[in-house]
Amino acid sequence: MVVDVLVWIFGTMFAVAALLAVIRIIRGPSIVDRMVASDALLTILICVLVADMIIRGHTDTLPLVLALAMTAFIASVAVARHVTRQEANASERF
Repeated sequence: MVVDVLVWIFGTMFAVAALLAVIRIIRGPSIVDRMVASDALLTILICVLVADMIIRGHTDTLPLVLALAMTAFIASVAVARHVTRQEANASERF
């Protein structure tokens, strides 16, 4: 009974956080804001999958969690490099 209530509470919190992250992805305004929001969304998804593994006592989705974490890391590095190169090119013009 207590576990069911906690699952609903945490599920609602994850859903609200995901909704806020999606709103930030849509509204922007910069690529860095969108990247931070997409990282947050991937982190929320990873947390949901890990919570599911803990509650149900399985490790079936562990490869998916690892793939999502690796994707989030690589995407963050790629965007950071892109933004750094854009700023370097912009400073060379002036």
